Amino acid sequence: MSTLLDLAPEAASAALGEWLAARGDAPYRLSQLVPRLWQRPVANWAAATELPQALREALDAEWPLPRLELETSQESTDGTRKFLWRLPDGEAIESVLIPEGSRRTLCISAQAGCPLRCAFCATGTMGLKRNLEAWEIASQVRALLLAPEPVKPTNVVFMGMGEPLLNWPAVDAALTLLNHPEALGIGARHITVSTVGILPALAKLAKRPEQFRLALSLHAPTSTTRLSIMPIEKRYHLPDVLEAIKAFKRRVTFEYVLIEGVNDRDEDLAALARIAKQVGALVNLLPLHPGGAPHLVPASRHRLAWFAGALRRRGVEAVARRSRGLDIAAACGQLRVARGEAGGEVAPDAHRDVHEAAGIGKLPDHSDA
Repeated sequence: MSTLLDLAPEAASAALGEWLAARGDAPYRLSQLVPRLWQRPVANWAAATELPQALREALDAEWPLPRLELETSQESTDGTRKFLWRLPDGEAIESVLIPEGSRRTLCISAQAGCPLRCAFCATGTMGLKRNLEAWEIASQVRALLLAPEPVKPTNVVFMGMGEPLLNWPAVDAALTLLNHPEALGIGARHITVSTVGILPALAKLAKRPEQFRLALSLHAPTSTTRLSIMPIEKRYHLPDVLEAIKAFKRRVTFEYVLIEGVNDRDEDLAALARIAKQVGALVNLLPLHPGGAPHLVPASRHRLAWFAGALRRRGVEAVARRSRGLDIAAACGQLRVARGEAGGEVAPDAHRDVHEAAGIGKLPDHSDA
């Protein structure tokens, strides 16, 4: 589907400008059209009532505006909101809105499904359906602006369904749409890309001039342990990934889901502290989603807090995160998996966990006492 919503503002403006000129419309109409793509979006051109009806009809015929269809949403008692969006071809993706004070963080998807099959992730159980287009990625924000009660996220994290850097061309374009002042205008330092470490695209992301933030889905401090839970280690080895992230001028975050008996041992702690200090990384310690990995056992809340304290004593900045959305199916991929292809309902407590993708909501820490 070719759409203006796939284009950077300059390219969209150029395409619309040529079209208006060919029609003989006044040049000033362009300044009315471009803001309706992202800054003050409309569901369709018919809703842009400041335009003449004939022009609106021509725009809807020539430049229709696709949108995500909200299939279902759930809201937790803590304010976390989960959305299941239906795409034009029938596929489905998820996003999660996490409010915390004045901050509203949206966790977005880059793929429908995921091919990586990490042992602890619900999304991997469905495999990859397809890559998302740029407009489908950025429209997870746009859709919230079009809601009956509009809300604009202050932060965006690529920590939903899929591996963003396996869909680099679309993610590259979506980053521009999210950040550009004439599109969604979210500051680059408020946009985080999370990746397992896809080396070719990681190098391209590092070359972008904006201060986008990087989170590495690490989850194990050695290649041997990482391979046991993350098959991507067969292709992109941890030492090479750690070398690649040195190209980033911004501080990198290590995402680390703590799994009992797998990556929470004393030797794991020592190895994690060593590599985090080498690259100056912040470590985000996350609770495991039991619903997405029934064969794995979450480390206890006490162990999570102790692990964070032990890292800090070794000179590593570390935070133990608490879960959000405990009363809804809020972990990425789980609502989509639970509803299945038939779109059946999911019980509100079918899955009891979602990690704080945005890095908010610290556990009370008594580990340094």
